[in-house]
Amino acid sequence: MEIDEMQKNIRTGIIHHALANKIARWTEQDNQSSSAIPTLSLFRRDAPSEPISYIHEPSICLIAQGAKRVLLGEEVYVYDANHFLVTSVGLPVVAQVIEASTERPYLGLKLSLNHQAIAELMMDDSLPSPGSRQAHRGMAVGEVSAPLLNAFLRLMDLLDEPDDIPILAPLIEREIFYRLLVGDQGLRLRQIVEAGSQSHQIARAIEWLKNNFTQPLRVNDLASYASMSTSSLHHHFRSLTAMSPLQFQKWLRLQEARRLMLTEHEDAATAALRVGYESPSQFSREYSRQFGAPPLRDIRSLHKIASV
Repeated sequence: MEIDEMQKNIRTGIIHHALANKIARWTEQDNQSSSAIPTLSLFRRDAPSEPISYIHEPSICLIAQGAKRVLLGEEVYVYDANHFLVTSVGLPVVAQVIEASTERPYLGLKLSLNHQAIAELMMDDSLPSPGSRQAHRGMAVGEVSAPLLNAFLRLMDLLDEPDDIPILAPLIEREIFYRLLVGDQGLRLRQIVEAGSQSHQIARAIEWLKNNFTQPLRVNDLASYASMSTSSLHHHFRSLTAMSPLQFQKWLRLQEARRLMLTEHEDAATAALRVGYESPSQFSREYSRQFGAPPLRDIRSLHKIASV
């Protein structure tokens, strides 16, 4: 058994090394790169990063070298070359690369989840049951297996054969989704995709909030849209996202206001109105709690960091 385990570790190490080399080659010019495969993005960092806030879309994230920390509410998810991060629904997070250097840069990739492809797999009677019955948050860390790594390596190989991508990439992605569905995190994916499930209903509510966050939020109306009672919406929304619908909306508003001030040079009062705030003072208070500084000081700090 020890010899088998050693051989398995050696094989996994070889695949990791090959995957890291391929990501490094395709990210020589940019820290973040889209690829010829529309659903695949590549990442590189030569030093630990500052915490960054964003919506983590449904995806599986894999690291070939380095480590990353993701905060969802008050919960912390750390993953590295031996672990992947899977997110089954769009969630507001704060993320930070915590292991990276010039000699050993952080090298990672992200593959977007295709709910339609996952649903088609779920309809196959031959699909085994998932490896675990535990499913709470819409985000989880799982252990990387050699078959999963190998599938990602073959997906990366297609970047050197662009003519093969339209036919072969969907097949390899389907294999990756299969590995997720039958693994320890498979139940969460099944619940999100399965129409009529509470997780699927919360996913609809989240999508509505993302598209309408500037509008006044009436939780009763959101519950009706999701075909749930108000109490059930609150309970399952918090279970999946680690926050309430109102907190989720606030996060979306503040992030968009920050973007407006940073990239479109709006003043704080104008940005507040554009994202749905009626009171500039309330906006300033909530902005300070979210980002640790009032709007003007925070934007000046971000511009200073960008110039450096």
